[in-house]
Amino acid sequence: MRFLLKRILIAVAVLLAAAYVYDYFSVRHRMAAQKQGDPFDAVTYPHLLAIPQKGNRVEYALDAQSPMMTEPCVHSLFPHDGYSPCWYVTRKAARPTPMFLVVSAWPL
Repeated sequence: MRFLLKRILIAVAVLLAAAYVYDYFSVRHRMAAQKQGDPFDAVTYPHLLAIPQKGNRVEYALDAQSPMMTEPCVHSLFPHDGYSPCWYVTRKAARPTPMFLVVSAWPL
């Protein structure tokens, strides 16, 4: 049983490594091609704030200082070259930024 579990974990690790290497070379190939399938993009989305109110209610407001956010991303399964994948950025854009009230313990 222990031997089988070890073989399964090694197989999963090898498959993940192979998927990452394929994804990496796919991005590099699209970078070198310089045509329609450019791997880099930018996602622009409204910056929403989730402000807690009394009674466990939440008010949503558009950020007044920077109402629109633009985040660069890469069209791939894994992050490459310091950019997050576009599927992750679009998923993150759908969630508002939670705001918390910070109370100072020291008197001013």
